[in-house]
Amino acid sequence: MQGAIVRPGPEGLDKIDTYVLETLRADGREPFAQIAERLGVSAGMIRQRYAHLVEQGYLKVVAITNPIQRGLKAMAMIGIRTDGNRMLDVAEQVSQLEEIVYLVVVSGRYDILAEVFCRDHEALLKFITEKLYSIQGVRDTETFMHLKIVKEIYF
Repeated sequence: MQGAIVRPGPEGLDKIDTYVLETLRADGREPFAQIAERLGVSAGMIRQRYAHLVEQGYLKVVAITNPIQRGLKAMAMIGIRTDGNRMLDVAEQVSQLEEIVYLVVVSGRYDILAEVFCRDHEALLKFITEKLYSIQGVRDTETFMHLKIVKEIYF
């Protein structure tokens, strides 16, 4: 890439930004100096690009934990049907529950899909009956237990 003319792509990212993003996706602890060396630029430039990517919302740095190691052995995806006029309110309330790790409003058979991690099956049952069904506007749910995670990608 050294000496190449770099122009922003349609998303406002140029080749260096894209390379930094892809490199950090593969290994978030990759030193800026190593990235810079491969690109033929200074580590300071990579540091600036990184800061800009974070500031612009292209990149967010988080620690990804292993839920099983943390004692959360019951994982499930829950399809939630709501009263139509309460869908977004229900989604907001469900998103506040500590067991929820992923929540999307969708079209199709369900209005909301929520992924939950609980300590065990008893805790999952308590979550569904005492927390989820206590939210006004939740009509019914269907729970899909995770049996095995085959692929997991973080964008």
